[in-house]
Amino acid sequence: MIPLSSRVARRHPARSGGLRGHNLGLALRCVAASSGTISRAGISASTGLNRSTASSLVDELICGGLVRELEGRVPSGVGRPPTALALSETGPAGLGLDVSVDYVSACVVDLTGTIRHRHVVAQDQRGHDSPELLGSVASVAGDALAAIAADGLTLSGTAVAVPGLVNRESGRVILAPNLGWCDLDLVEVLRGVDVLRGHAFGENITLDNEANFAALSEEELLRADQSYLYVNGQVGVGAGLVLGGELYRGRHGWSGEVGHQSIDRDGPRCGCGQRGCLEQYAGHEAILSGAGMSATPGAGVPGARPAVDLILQWADGGDQRTIDALARAGAALGVVLAGCLNLLDLDRVVLGGIYRELASWIIPEIEREVTGRFVGARWAQPVIDTATYAAEAPALGAARSVVQGIIDDPLRWLSR
Repeated sequence: MIPLSSRVARRHPARSGGLRGHNLGLALRCVAASSGTISRAGISASTGLNRSTASSLVDELICGGLVRELEGRVPSGVGRPPTALALSETGPAGLGLDVSVDYVSACVVDLTGTIRHRHVVAQDQRGHDSPELLGSVASVAGDALAAIAADGLTLSGTAVAVPGLVNRESGRVILAPNLGWCDLDLVEVLRGVDVLRGHAFGENITLDNEANFAALSEEELLRADQSYLYVNGQVGVGAGLVLGGELYRGRHGWSGEVGHQSIDRDGPRCGCGQRGCLEQYAGHEAILSGAGMSATPGAGVPGARPAVDLILQWADGGDQRTIDALARAGAALGVVLAGCLNLLDLDRVVLGGIYRELASWIIPEIEREVTGRFVGARWAQPVIDTATYAAEAPALGAARSVVQGIIDDPLRWLSR
């Protein structure tokens, strides 16, 4: 599996300033993009580096555990075929954590982007302070670290997905309404977990919104430099915007808060303080309530999905309250997404989280609203698609963002 973004950006070798780091990244991105079909000579031809420099860079990447030589060889026209190169499967690994409203999950991927470990603990996190949060995080993170050690990998960093506004530079959660968090130094909290203290876990922790990381789990779209809006449905509703294969976070990193787009100023009060927010009509608990069901912590988690399964069972069985609740959710989503499409002019919307499972019931309503409200629908109807992964997408995207950082800047890893 190729990492989340294998495009070989900046193909030309650097001539001054940061020469070694730039060219190491150039060579490694060539290997990542080729999936075992490139050689030292191929890197030279692709980048403009001379052959001796390309060979020297590859040797350094091999010694650093980032690249391996394959037994097979790359076909060539003349002479002995050159040795093929691929990303190492036994070097650095990335850990992704998703601290959601009703569960905590972990995912480990190696440098190739292959999933090596996944684990989910269903637990309602709302209103939990630091000590309460630590227990569930310690459980999934501890298991992940054990899996990394058992596979002979080395943790290169940790990325944490949170449903709210975050400050990536300071590692603070500015506001997470559904968790009841405000100005929480989450990175510092995580570094205080007993099972993680003194481990490499705390040396490189990054933080981002869960929908942003979920958007980065769509590997094929990223590889193709696609533009799309990823809508992640859980208790809340968030979106990650990808433009030309690159995640767009906005000026402060707060883009994608579609769940707090108000569609009725006289509607129900939202946890953010506004009225009539989208998630009050299309969030997981809003659908359950509309169908006459009670929310269950962890109901949106793979392996612990009784509520979503029950929604589908009742809808398929013809229960009118459930069908109506799904129709309201789809229509509300369609109204907001049409506005997003009018602003951004995208070809694709990807539905993740619970929307992935409920797609057959909500997509017709979404498409109806989009067709009627998106001014360009007559000439370019956008694709409303389902995500590749379900609730594990944020943790997976977070983990892959860690190893992508190595591919973009291998010198940081080699200089550790």
